[in-house]
Amino acid sequence: MTETGLIEPHVPTPKPRQERVPLGILYMLGATVMFSASSAVSKWLIGTYPAGEILFTRSFVSLVACSLFVLPHTGLSVFRTARVRDHLFRGISQTTSQTCLIIAFSMMPLAGAIAINFSAPLFATIAAIFLFHEKVGRPRWAALLVGFLGVVVITNPGTGAFQLGSLFALANAILYGTVTAAVRGMSATESAETLTMYQMVFLTSLFALGLPLGIVVPDWKDGLLLFFNGLGNGLGQYWWTRSLHLAPASAVGPFYYFSLVWAIILGFLLWGDWPTLSLIAGSAIVVGSGLVLLWHESRARPV
Repeated sequence: MTETGLIEPHVPTPKPRQERVPLGILYMLGATVMFSASSAVSKWLIGTYPAGEILFTRSFVSLVACSLFVLPHTGLSVFRTARVRDHLFRGISQTTSQTCLIIAFSMMPLAGAIAINFSAPLFATIAAIFLFHEKVGRPRWAALLVGFLGVVVITNPGTGAFQLGSLFALANAILYGTVTAAVRGMSATESAETLTMYQMVFLTSLFALGLPLGIVVPDWKDGLLLFFNGLGNGLGQYWWTRSLHLAPASAVGPFYYFSLVWAIILGFLLWGDWPTLSLIAGSAIVVGSGLVLLWHESRARPV
């Protein structure tokens, strides 16, 4: 009751989110398998089909798959949100990010592009400084600088397509890192289902704008690959979002590095790509710096 004698309306206190780290880790591992497989398929298809067609079919199939999985349980209430603008900005960022990545796939080995993407946690840390005003001490700055050195080693600056492909892969990593930080912040109010559905809706809509640039009608084999590309990507996106929703990035983030293992295996089996010394050395530096950042965060925010 207030001082004026009026009864204040009861506002329920939001329940703290329960952290389920083991389950979050399993979701992240599953996401790495799906992402690596989808990336390999995209690299395989980009030699024959326009990038816009691959990206649209992947996002459209992902949207259909996620809708069949999510909507029967949530209905249209899954789209109820007060953060449409944040979802739109995330969609625009990921549209640009995925476009850069598929261009990188057409110019460089699969494992190299994915290894450069491992610098995303470095950019996620920088994004957190601006988005959440997190303080960054000397150890974290040192880890960031070392991580960027690892990216330079991976890209192996020089002439030719590999250098240009590395720039596209790096652009993807920057955008992916900022999205990771934003998703973790949005997951405080948005469910994994809402995050996933809005993502797929905006990605499909934005990629549709690129279809007038060119379409190649696939045969049935490539049609199946296009379908799997979308299905695997959709499942991976949902598991990745679910992982960040279930556990802190400091707990599940290190397991994202398993993507490189699958990428190296697929790259060797499909294209005969052997990991170079610069790839191994640079990846070790980037992964190490990323783990230091995540360890530092876990100390600041105990799980």
